[in-house]
Amino acid sequence: MDLDPTEVRVLGCLIEKQRVTPDAYPLSLNALRLACNQSTNRDPVVHYDEETIRAALHKLGRRRWTRLASGHSSRAAKYRHLLDDAIGLDPAGMAVLAVLMLRGDQTPGELKQRTERMQAFPDLGSVQDTLEQLIDRDLVVRLPRRPGQKEERFAHRLSEDLEDEAPHPGGAVSPPAVSAAPAAVAPSAAAPPPAAPVSSPRPEGQPPQPAGGG
Repeated sequence: MDLDPTEVRVLGCLIEKQRVTPDAYPLSLNALRLACNQSTNRDPVVHYDEETIRAALHKLGRRRWTRLASGHSSRAAKYRHLLDDAIGLDPAGMAVLAVLMLRGDQTPGELKQRTERMQAFPDLGSVQDTLEQLIDRDLVVRLPRRPGQKEERFAHRLSEDLEDEAPHPGGAVSPPAVSAAPAAVAPSAAAPPPAAPVSSPRPEGQPPQPAGGG
């Protein structure tokens, strides 16, 4: 799937508010803007204006994942999501997916704690079972464990902007390639040293001449 970050945030907020504050759901455009931009339970924190959110709603509506839900007596346009019907997820799967959409990649322990208001999981095993079901549906991916990490982390796959995090075998990072040092250049063949002067053979019986004699 190829949702952009704004679509992911808008959709995640609609899912969350439906479960957490049902009396205020569907959401008006202003309420949705406040939900997208809130500083708690969001990563990253954003600052979308209404035009940005309206554009995301338009794109999600074309997928039939959101729709206008205002009644005749409503003075403001309100919006609801249709994701559970569109992809056939149960409440547990929707809760896990919403937290991944709103807060980025998570461990099973973080998901158990952060889905509490939307869906109470009895134990970590039930969270793991839900994650496996979402992985089978290609809605969630298990991230490669980085060096020093003890717990597995999971991310949603509604957008394909995940970094390529495949580690090298054993989690070690390959050292940068080092260019080989240039081979030593063989010195050019040096000219042979001048030969020592060779004295002329003296005739037999002639005494040697003193050095520098004349």
